Amino acid sequence: MNRLEMKTAHKLVGTFNYQLGQLEKGYANRTLYINLSTNGFAEKPVTELMKQKFIGGRGFGLKLLWDGIQDHTQWNDPENELIISPGPIGGITQYPGAGKSYVVALSPLTQSAMDSNAGGHFGPFLKFSGWDALEIQGKAERDVIVFIDGTKGTVTIEEAPLEAVNSHILVEQLTDMYAESEADKVTISVVAAGEAAEHTLIGLLNFSFYDSRRKAVRVKQAGRGGMGTVFRDKHIKALVIKSPKVRGDLNNPADMSALKKAGQKIHEEIRTLDDSQCRMRKVGTAHLTQIMNDYDLLPVRNYKFGSDPEATNITDDVFLSKYLHLNGHDECWYGCSLACAKVVKSFQLKTGPYKGKEVLVDGPEYETTSAAGSVLGIFDPEFVIETNFYCDTYGVDALSFGTATAFVMECYENGVINDRITGGLKLNFGNAEAALELLHQMAKGEGFGKIAGLGIRRMKKLFVEQYDANLDFLQDIGMEVKGLEFSEYVTKESLAQQGGYGLANKGAQHDEAWLIFMDMVNHEIPTFEDKAEALFYYPMFRTWFSLNGLCKLPWNDIVPADNHLTAEPAKVPEHVQNYVEIYNGVTGSNIDEKGLISQSEVVYNFQRVFNVRMGFGTREYDQVPYRAVGPVTVEEYESRQDRYDAQMKDILNLDPEGKTTAEKVQILRNYREEQYRKLCDAVYLRRGWDANGIPTIKTLERLGIDFPEVVAVVKKKMTQG
Repeated sequence: MNRLEMKTAHKLVGTFNYQLGQLEKGYANRTLYINLSTNGFAEKPVTELMKQKFIGGRGFGLKLLWDGIQDHTQWNDPENELIISPGPIGGITQYPGAGKSYVVALSPLTQSAMDSNAGGHFGPFLKFSGWDALEIQGKAERDVIVFIDGTKGTVTIEEAPLEAVNSHILVEQLTDMYAESEADKVTISVVAAGEAAEHTLIGLLNFSFYDSRRKAVRVKQAGRGGMGTVFRDKHIKALVIKSPKVRGDLNNPADMSALKKAGQKIHEEIRTLDDSQCRMRKVGTAHLTQIMNDYDLLPVRNYKFGSDPEATNITDDVFLSKYLHLNGHDECWYGCSLACAKVVKSFQLKTGPYKGKEVLVDGPEYETTSAAGSVLGIFDPEFVIETNFYCDTYGVDALSFGTATAFVMECYENGVINDRITGGLKLNFGNAEAALELLHQMAKGEGFGKIAGLGIRRMKKLFVEQYDANLDFLQDIGMEVKGLEFSEYVTKESLAQQGGYGLANKGAQHDEAWLIFMDMVNHEIPTFEDKAEALFYYPMFRTWFSLNGLCKLPWNDIVPADNHLTAEPAKVPEHVQNYVEIYNGVTGSNIDEKGLISQSEVVYNFQRVFNVRMGFGTREYDQVPYRAVGPVTVEEYESRQDRYDAQMKDILNLDPEGKTTAEKVQILRNYREEQYRKLCDAVYLRRGWDANGIPTIKTLERLGIDFPEVVAVVKKKMTQG
């Protein structure tokens, strides 16, 4: 079916006209509200208070969601919102990594406020079209496309019955449909999900950009927390935006020279140092796989182990030969010389509905090499790429898919579930064929795939209620926090990173704090107070990226040659100062590093109270599965027996001689669980929270977010105890 036939079948159900305007110091000073139940639109002003307290990006998303829902709102209620915002720095072309979009909604997995980020062009295009955020509420009766034409000042809602749902086809169809010519394709960006997002709770969103060098539409993913599931539940087939042609001055920054100065400095560092540091321009984040394996941090067989000899089959050198290289031009937003967005071209699929087709595959990233590889006990690069492709086009978060499937495999091998329950799928570790079939079942909402697509938290409940499983065992091996599956790092030997996962507002994602090397390898944060300070600073600093439309990678995946000589090299102080300068340069502000942290602290604590409002956000929800803390099984202990026996002697002053492995497992467990409790105490104190993990009224007053509705949530919870 051709583009004209599909477009002709569209039915216009809502139209909105607006004045294009001009950005001022990084802000459009308005947000776009769309209600799909009524096909209504509204233009909302962005107040100075909102800019000062919530900044943009994730902050705007959280504030709009807070105002748009009720305490009892469920993720699949029409009242739930899906919000996309880029932040004031987003869209600049002078500094690398400035093309991020931040998505916020109530999560199907956690039933709390989730934020997820993606590259691609939609966020900057949204801002250049005149909007600091897009806020979508309600549910359409039938599948719709929302089209924002930032060149004409129109927004339409169009019923779209004929286009594909799966992303790799849909983004191509819509880019062709809404672009006026081949050259015009660079002005189009599409947000899409896929058919699995309709049938699972782990749906993702794909954000597209047109790669003019490869003459292809590519996608980057907002994967975490089921944002694609919310998207499809609202019957959104796609969001499409057409932007004015990109120029380096569209943000109308207060001081362009500050942006250029900071950009020139880091571009030179990338050019001269990347090849000897992380090799991002050659292999992207896949360089981490070998490093994680070397340091016993690579998840293997549901996080039981941290390394495997077969991991060399899925390291960066293997994928290097599969990437289509174009002299480092792999940026997902203009001006990013770090160029980590790798692509495999002309990959021939071996399974599923597109078997035999040659496709373009985004990645794989490091996380995917584990989630579609080692965590399943599978070390086949072809399987990794195929799974990567199908997760993206079906709209499935690869991290949740991998971690949930690994949980299923361990349950299968331990007799918790069997062939009758799985419909004949032999879900042993290492069974690539069964893992792919499970993914295809998720897409169709059929078989055991429908159960696996619920995520680990709901599977645990179901296995106990229906199959009489041992809840304690499932709690120990089910790698989720707050309902969100773990991303791909083994944390047994890093107490700080255990806290990085457990204490994260959204659940077990490392984008708040990645402290493994500081803690476990370099031993830079030995005391509880040191760890608490790290679990204050780094989550606040990383939160700041999410407020401003920035990628984290240029901060510390490339560092100045003399960074090791600074007082705090883990912070990369030169780059922190760069961010201070570009923020001031865009917005005309005059903040320093402390001001940057203060901005984040406001939003971070607001999100914590948001969790409390939705019935979470307290100590019990900060607990991690024991496998994140130490060895659950005899097999795990004995795989690292020398290490654990030595710890028993050196730390606990106990002689392991004569004790059974089961006894040693329990002794170690008692000690490590107590360490985690003490860590929580120290972090709560440092963050200004009470012993139950709730921000105190004094903290809210200090941060200037003692709004009546916020204080009321905290007081109500404290009264309940």
